[in-house]
Amino acid sequence: MRDILLRLMRLIRQQPRHQDSHPGNAVRPGRWSALVLTVLLTAQAAPAAAVPAGAGPVVRTDRGLVRGVVGDGYRAFHAVPYAAPPTGDRRWRAPQPVTAWSGVRDARVPHEECAQNPVFGPPAGVEDCLYLNVTAPTAPGPHPVLVFVHGGSFQNGSGADYDPTRLVTQGDLVVVTINYRLGVFGYLGLPALAGSGTFGLQDQQAALRWVRRNAAAFGGDPRNVTLVGQSAGAESVCAQLTSPSAGGLFDKAIMQSGSCLTDWPDALFLPGIEAGSQFSPRAKVERTGAALAATLGCPAEHALACLRAKDPVALLDATTGTGVEAFITPAYGTSLLPVSPAAALRAGMAQRVPVLTGNNHDEHRGIIGILEITRGPYTAADYEAMLGAAFGDQARRVAAHYPLDAYETPGLAWAAVATDRIWACPILSTQRLLARHAPTYGYEFAETHGPALTADYPWGAAHGYELPYLFDVADFLTVGTVQPQLAADMISVWAHFAATGEASWPAVRPSDAAAYHRVFAAGRAGTVDLAAEHQCGLWDTIAALHAQAYRSGPPVRQRGATQVFRERGGDPGSRLRLRTPGQQMVPARPGLLEVAHRQRLVRVDGTTRHDGQPHPGGGERDDGVQVGDAGAVPGKRAVGAHVLLDPTS
Repeated sequence: MRDILLRLMRLIRQQPRHQDSHPGNAVRPGRWSALVLTVLLTAQAAPAAAVPAGAGPVVRTDRGLVRGVVGDGYRAFHAVPYAAPPTGDRRWRAPQPVTAWSGVRDARVPHEECAQNPVFGPPAGVEDCLYLNVTAPTAPGPHPVLVFVHGGSFQNGSGADYDPTRLVTQGDLVVVTINYRLGVFGYLGLPALAGSGTFGLQDQQAALRWVRRNAAAFGGDPRNVTLVGQSAGAESVCAQLTSPSAGGLFDKAIMQSGSCLTDWPDALFLPGIEAGSQFSPRAKVERTGAALAATLGCPAEHALACLRAKDPVALLDATTGTGVEAFITPAYGTSLLPVSPAAALRAGMAQRVPVLTGNNHDEHRGIIGILEITRGPYTAADYEAMLGAAFGDQARRVAAHYPLDAYETPGLAWAAVATDRIWACPILSTQRLLARHAPTYGYEFAETHGPALTADYPWGAAHGYELPYLFDVADFLTVGTVQPQLAADMISVWAHFAATGEASWPAVRPSDAAAYHRVFAAGRAGTVDLAAEHQCGLWDTIAALHAQAYRSGPPVRQRGATQVFRERGGDPGSRLRLRTPGQQMVPARPGLLEVAHRQRLVRVDGTTRHDGQPHPGGGERDDGVQVGDAGAVPGKRAVGAHVLLDPTS
């Protein structure tokens, strides 16, 4: 991480500095913001040292024998294949079974990372990357199994970046870290391509199936598997909680700094980054894939075959940056994610398994801090411009709750707003939704004196800063040391939850704003009221006001408790909003209706309005978000780019 940060500093300082005296330039260009986002969410590990030939422990998997290495109280097996290489004709296909091998496979050195765009420099990694690493206690089992999904914005990273030895030896766990396809190889979509936009998530499920089949051979308990992830890994875990095809693949879940509800308004996440979320409709991903094919000279009728023939470096070179154009937003409206994870969560469609989930107290300082170090401090004008871009007519309300004079710098004020709006409060909402149906425990990591990027910035408990307390992550944080007792406490909690599905503090209560979040900080014990600490009441109010702005008069459609309202002042062909039980008002898109009614969806036609007459303004055609019958369904009518359920159907 230190090397990456130094390169970031050198490259950004070569660019013209922002002129703070011009308010019109208060929000800086997004190019450097995208780079900083990738830096922060990726932990880079040094290559593993070569292991000399010699004896080591041998374990029989369902495909053959593997030889690992022995350490002080643990055994480790690296580069164990869980799916066939996704190369050639298997590029952009569901993970395929591994061919059995004869003899003993060398599993003493981690495999190379999946093909990816690194922060700087040329593309790295290889397509043949569907391997996992197993670290297990030397003591006889069965031990609880923890499967870790790395972060990295669905764009980069590797399971081998995270050394779980302390979790294994202190927590008495079998820990599995995995690689999964990233970027264009993991989340490309094309019309008629089976699995569009979900190949990386499919890989995660294939790894979980491998764990069910093989955990016992390594001393693990295949009936006691906990899926855990951080950042994009946590969003992966939440997606798997809402995926029908992941049912029965794990027994508990841990999410660190990520959830199904993670989203952001314009300019808040980073300057120049538009409003968005971590998941995209299948139709949008497929349109982007078709555009990529055209850019690379592939005719539409042969786009898939043409792209499969492309060199992987060419594909990576064409998909740098962030957002759907970089294919780092998994698709919903698919068999793996029939609806958006957020909609599924709100509709109570998540798996009923115990969950431990939480956030870091100062998540966004890590992102703002890197920008301030490399581009100079943010000013009051920057802060005001961001609030206006992000919150519009609610900017003054936000400013009153986060006044500049309450923070040392405008940058820290910005980080506080983003921490609460993007991270803490959506995670709290996720906890409350999950707690309606299954035991859910919340925590907050609040240690401010541990490992950090630099010694001269008030990082606080920034995004990712809890990781060194659980794993040894090479070159991630470069100054400071882990407090041994705090690390031991966290490992004990993670291990106890993996073993039992319980924590030592009260579970989250869906509608109670009590202090039921465990705090992790050296010399500090007890719980905290997360809603009060992160002003979640404000953000709930703003969300409600935003929703109310679209409501005008009685519902234009209703079935049971599901209501559809027209935008305020809209004509008969204007966009509609859907309200379902327990949800805020949200766009009436196909997935939400499928959640509410569990019925087939209509093909969406942007030229049709609610009364069946042509829409005078036309609209965007969106054929891709389909579940079941992709054709027209009697009794359902299209509205602009949305779908209505006819109350007579």
